[in-house]
Amino acid sequence: MIKFLLWCILLVLCWPLALLALVLYPIGWLLLLPFRILGIAVGGVFALLAAIITLPARLLGGGPRAVGAR
Repeated sequence: MIKFLLWCILLVLCWPLALLALVLYPIGWLLLLPFRILGIAVGGVFALLAAIITLPARLLGGGPRAVGAR
């Protein structure tokens, strides 16, 4: 909502710049989309590595959950 209000203010102050921003925003979003997908994939790989590394400790019952269970 705040982005829309800022765009409305820009439209009143400088309408050519506001229309240019309106046209370029979807193009920028499409250009940045592969980086977002790459970020999701890298986050998934890190989560998998963390799960693999902590698997032996979780199988043996270690960790903060074991202290609270008693």
